[in-house]
Amino acid sequence: MDLKEEDLLKRNIKGISEKLKKAKVCILGLGGLGSNVAVLFARAGIGYLKLIDFDVVEANNLNRQQYRISHIGMKKTEAMKSIIKEINPFIELDTLDIKVNRENIHSIVGDIEIIVEAFDRAETKAMTLEELLTNKNKIVVSASGMAGLGPANEIITRKIKDNFYLIGDNYSDYEECSGIMSTRVMLCAAHQANIVLRLILGEKGE
Repeated sequence: MDLKEEDLLKRNIKGISEKLKKAKVCILGLGGLGSNVAVLFARAGIGYLKLIDFDVVEANNLNRQQYRISHIGMKKTEAMKSIIKEINPFIELDTLDIKVNRENIHSIVGDIEIIVEAFDRAETKAMTLEELLTNKNKIVVSASGMAGLGPANEIITRKIKDNFYLIGDNYSDYEECSGIMSTRVMLCAAHQANIVLRLILGEKGE
C-alpha cells in the first residue's frame, strides 16, 4: 500500500500540519495517561515523540491503557512504539527504557520544551515538577485527580503558572476511590494532549 502522510492527516484542521510536524514532545510515563496521550499525538501528527518508561505491560493495565493482550510481558516502550507505528509510521520516535529520577531527568528531557508528566506515583510527579519548573523554557503538562467514576465535566485544565498546566478534578484519589477507570483516565489524557496541541499552535488560554 502506497501510504502518504497527508492521507492520514487530511481530516485534521487545515493549515496546522507543518507546525505539528516540527514539534517535539517528551512523554514521561506510558501508563494510563501516557499511552493514551501518545496515541492522540500520533493521530494529530506531531513530528517527534520521546517516550520514557521502565515498566512492562501487565494484564491489569488493559482496563485503561492502550496496550493489547499480545503486549503483556513486553516493555511498554516497545509496545507503544509498535502501536504508534501502526497508526502513523511517519512520526520520529525515541524511546528510553529507564526509571526517571532527580539525577537523570534533565538529561532525559534534553532540549525538548514541552513535557507531558504522566507518572502514577505522587512522589515522582512532585519530583518532576520540582526539577523541571525551575526552567522557564520548559512547559510541563501534568494530571492528577482522575480516580473513581465522577462526572466527566469535573475534569478540567487549569493554568497554574506560565509553564505549568494541571489537569484533573482536583480531589479524587486512587486510594479513596479504590479504583481507576478508562473513562476518566482518557478524559485527563485528552485534556493533556489538547493543551499541548494548543500550545504548539499558539492558541491562547486553557
